[in-house]
Amino acid sequence: MSKLKNICVYCGSGSGKSPIYADAARSLGEQLAKADIRLVYGGGAVGLMGILAKSVLDNGGNVTGIIPEFLQEREVMLDTVQDLIVTKDMHERKRKMFDAAQAFVALPGGIGTLEEVVEMLTWAQLGQHKKPILLANINGFWDPLARLFDHMEEEAFFRQGMGISFLTARSTDQIVPLLREAVDKIPEEEMDGSHRNSSLDAL
Repeated sequence: MSKLKNICVYCGSGSGKSPIYADAARSLGEQLAKADIRLVYGGGAVGLMGILAKSVLDNGGNVTGIIPEFLQEREVMLDTVQDLIVTKDMHERKRKMFDAAQAFVALPGGIGTLEEVVEMLTWAQLGQHKKPILLANINGFWDPLARLFDHMEEEAFFRQGMGISFLTARSTDQIVPLLREAVDKIPEEEMDGSHRNSSLDAL
């Protein structure tokens, strides 16, 4: 079975309207560091991204930042992380984040965060990976998305056996335990992606 060593976190390049979102990012960063779990994230120093990464670093943890060239200035690349990867475009960034992570967490964020986590859900739905995906439903942020998924199912847009599967947590202290339990059930050979075929590259 697999041991949880790294988590990819998607989150906003803004901090959001409520301070509860920044508090959650700060708390998750501290918990990742204390659990000796490496953060894989989008490489920026602003918004929830920056708060999360700096919290991991401030608490003695390890961070891998992955950022495309054109966002280095816009998202203020955080160059104090242990590993910094600059990609040529968004597609390469997302693929490298996928390859570097054993699990995925979506904190609150904008359309970029939504797109990234839905892509992981899509790949999982199509059988291209078994890595757990968790919506950090801080302050009920992801409730509208969950309702949309329910609506899609009610309207028969999820075919038989093709539903989506994800975990939810309403507080950051639930995240690491939930993902540890999920990852523990996945064989090592499936966690490293060796079960995937070339069709993933075409998605």
